[in-house]
Amino acid sequence: MELYKGRPKDVTGRTQTEIRVYDFLDSLGLQYLRTDHEEANTMEACHKIDRVLDVLICKNLFLCNRQKTAFYLLMMPADKPFKTRELSAQIQSARLSFAEADYMDEFLKIRPGAVSIMGLMNDHENRVQLLVDEDVKKGEYLGCHPCVSTSSLKMKTSDVFEKYLPAVHHEPVLVHLTGV
Repeated sequence: MELYKGRPKDVTGRTQTEIRVYDFLDSLGLQYLRTDHEEANTMEACHKIDRVLDVLICKNLFLCNRQKTAFYLLMMPADKPFKTRELSAQIQSARLSFAEADYMDEFLKIRPGAVSIMGLMNDHENRVQLLVDEDVKKGEYLGCHPCVSTSSLKMKTSDVFEKYLPAVHHEPVLVHLTGV
């Protein structure tokens, strides 16, 4: 795996969703590094990628309440266990579970394995609330997929929270997860 500055020079074989991510980031003037790789749909594969990117490894979980009326994208450090009860208490939403892939596609235009904050650019109706574990904001950089699981980006954390999220009209809710 190699690191490249910015978007791919040749977009042959890339999805329109991925290309739209690069177009959007470029329109905001955001700088990012990119690496291309085999499909990364396990945390082990993500660990290898994140060693190349040298960033905090994040888990991105797409969740919903039992009634399927509230949807959440949770970003948290990969090494921290996820405890539903702990998060539910903080956001006052009982019975959280993983949302179905159909909702992920409908709201974020992504599929399982490629869950990323970049999908929020497709959530024009703000159906998905971003939840961010406070530890995610501590690093200078963070990594994410450009809505596909065969590429990964390294971006300044401050750019994500101060430029990208306001541009996609999503206000993150900070949560404190102990994993205990």
